[in-house]
Amino acid sequence: MVTISLCMIVKNEERILARCLDSLKGLMDEVIIVDTGSTDRTKEIAAAYTDQVYDFVWTGDFSEARNFAFSKAKMEYIYSADADEVLDAENREAFFRMKQALLPEIEIVQMYYANQLENGTIYNYDKELRPKLFKRNRTFRWQGAIHEQVGITPVIYDSEICIQHLPEENHKNRDLAAFARLVEKGEPLDKRLHNIYAKELFISGDAQDFLAARAFFQASCADGKRGDEELMEAACVAAKAARLAGDVPDFFKYAMKAVTAGGCAEICYELGNFYTERRDYDEAVVWLYNAAYETESVLNIHSGGDLPLRGLAACYQALGNEEQAAEYTRLAAEWTV
Repeated sequence: MVTISLCMIVKNEERILARCLDSLKGLMDEVIIVDTGSTDRTKEIAAAYTDQVYDFVWTGDFSEARNFAFSKAKMEYIYSADADEVLDAENREAFFRMKQALLPEIEIVQMYYANQLENGTIYNYDKELRPKLFKRNRTFRWQGAIHEQVGITPVIYDSEICIQHLPEENHKNRDLAAFARLVEKGEPLDKRLHNIYAKELFISGDAQDFLAARAFFQASCADGKRGDEELMEAACVAAKAARLAGDVPDFFKYAMKAVTAGGCAEICYELGNFYTERRDYDEAVVWLYNAAYETESVLNIHSGGDLPLRGLAACYQALGNEEQAAEYTRLAAEWTV
């Protein structure tokens, strides 16, 4: 049976930390908890479960804190958990069976992260595989009878273990503030972070968040090093920010960039909103219909679902077509991810 170190970073988690740790009892061979500045009873609660409670001065960098926690681990594998996660009885059993049978060549175990949509910020799906268990020390081996090379691709196992993600609140303010700080410092965002920033804006951002991000995504649109997907994301954010700012020329400049790149539900929905605001309901219907039925979403799945359907209902209501308004109201209510 393999041995596992639990590594967590926490701050002000007194309400939920015990729930998480209780759900992992008996599965971990050591528990390492790194506190990044709690002002409540978090450290006291942690101390009831382990003598390995460490302080880490918060730098604004989650990776630094997690790397510090990982550096304290001594077991064969490291399980990374957040305080708002819970393993139910069925998945505790599955975890224990995996621990007993895990092959030594497995370097990463992915587990399902569930309940994403309830309080998520960047999630368009309720359940997704995530890397959660990591081999602490990798063994590099030569591969190939000829033209040999060292294998560097990790061996990943996709398990059926399902972790319940039960956050108490949406973290969008924290996350978007972190992105804003990175941008202000001039730090580049790679493709993954660029996508997450745009997604978080479209799923959870308010008008001020879009306006704060406007200049960054305008610059992304002009960045020749960005790929097609990033340019589409940037155009969507820049167009919505321009609409919210009342900047019509800029709105059409970036909306057309997205349309000529192939279009997506987000930009069609924005065009629908633009014409709805001007009470041009016939034109709004064209774009809202395209958002709902003719294009795919790239950032927020609701942009191609219930949001344009509600918009269509409002437009037909304004046009005096009660029958169509009632139908789209029904479709919006029945729409599911």
